[in-house]
Amino acid sequence: MTTPGQNYGVGSGVGGAGGAAGGTVAGSAVALPPRPGADAPAPRRPSARLRSTPPRRLWTLGSVLALLAVLFGALTVTQVVQSSNAASSVVTHSQPLSDDAAQIFHSLADADTTAATGFLQAGNETDAVRKQYNNDIQTASTLLAQAAASTSASDPGQQQIQQLNSQLPVYTGLVDTARADDRQGLPLGGAYLRYASGQLQNVMLPEAQTLYAAETARLHQDYANAEALPWAAIGLGLVTLGALVWAQIRLFRRTNRVFNVGMVVATAATAVAVIWLTAAQSIAASDLNASNTRGAAPLQVLNEARITALQCRGAENLNLVARGSTDTYETAWAKVSAQLAGKNGYLSDANGMTASDPTAQNPIRVAAAAFTTWQQRHDTAKSANDHGDYTTAVNDTIGVAGATSTQTTSAAFTQLDDSLNTAISRERANFHSLADAGRGDTALLAEGAGVLAALAAAGALLGINRRVAEYR
Repeated sequence: MTTPGQNYGVGSGVGGAGGAAGGTVAGSAVALPPRPGADAPAPRRPSARLRSTPPRRLWTLGSVLALLAVLFGALTVTQVVQSSNAASSVVTHSQPLSDDAAQIFHSLADADTTAATGFLQAGNETDAVRKQYNNDIQTASTLLAQAAASTSASDPGQQQIQQLNSQLPVYTGLVDTARADDRQGLPLGGAYLRYASGQLQNVMLPEAQTLYAAETARLHQDYANAEALPWAAIGLGLVTLGALVWAQIRLFRRTNRVFNVGMVVATAATAVAVIWLTAAQSIAASDLNASNTRGAAPLQVLNEARITALQCRGAENLNLVARGSTDTYETAWAKVSAQLAGKNGYLSDANGMTASDPTAQNPIRVAAAAFTTWQQRHDTAKSANDHGDYTTAVNDTIGVAGATSTQTTSAAFTQLDDSLNTAISRERANFHSLADAGRGDTALLAEGAGVLAALAAAGALLGINRRVAEYR
């Protein structure tokens, strides 16, 4: 019979054996599989392992450097070409069109003045006056045709060109009618001439002025585009250069090798491209700015001065044609003569107009002195006309028929106009010399920058490839 104590002992032994067994299992190094749903680290995928290897990282770095070099080259070529096109437009398109627009205005104003001079010769119009009038009309017609051919339908001056082309035959027809009536002694001749002049002064010349302003505005826009530095390309070039330097420092720290030929070539090519781009564009901008301040801008002022002088001359002649029937032309003389040589007039400061070119200063001083003489002779002729001495007033203005006189207002005007034309020729030469230099400063820059950028990209890839090869 078994006692309760014995049963307990057996139970304890079994339990103890179980506990011993349990302890042995718990203390062993056998790893048990995780329970379903328990967290466990995911095995690394092969692609991730490949991306994290040093060769893969080096190839990524090389690709980024090559891409930066290519983008730098593409942006440089784009901006240089845009700047070069703007500079070429200044030289071959916008400035010549602006100059032609000024010449159209001048030819029309001179034709009006010459027609009035011929009318004052009272049926005895000289061959020289008739030839000058025809030349003015022919010049205006030719320049309008050239301007129409050089501009597109969307050009802001195209409308004025078309209107002037349609109005010019109407004007010449009115002048021809005035001449025919004058030769027959009909008083309607003066009325026709004044009407023709009114059409030119109030309709055609304002349109010519609008055309001139439109072409001048385009010239200024082309100048702004040509002179602008390519900051985006320069900035990207500096970023590329900085990335190349950083990559070389990183390689040096990891490999303890100072030089990597490919990377050194890439860095040198990028540095040369950035320096060349910055220097060439800066020099080009300087030369183009000089062509503006020392050529195009004074040329515009001189053209406007010459046109204003013609308006003075036209008002003076037409005042005699009117024979005292109106004070419109004398009022116009006072207004435009003040614009020409008043306190702030074109000729009031000869040194200030072309201060950078002493050669052009002298003819402007001569023009200013000629206007002083012209003003004195004009006052004399006006006084004679106001006192009823019309013949003397005409002789003081255009001279005696068949005789050459150097003491007339016409002679003073001719001296002024010739002097301004001399200064204009000088400033036009200045413009072409400096603008051509500015356009030539960037010659081969786009091609050179593209080659250097390609060399930088190739150098970066080859340099990185040398480092990658060491892992094989």
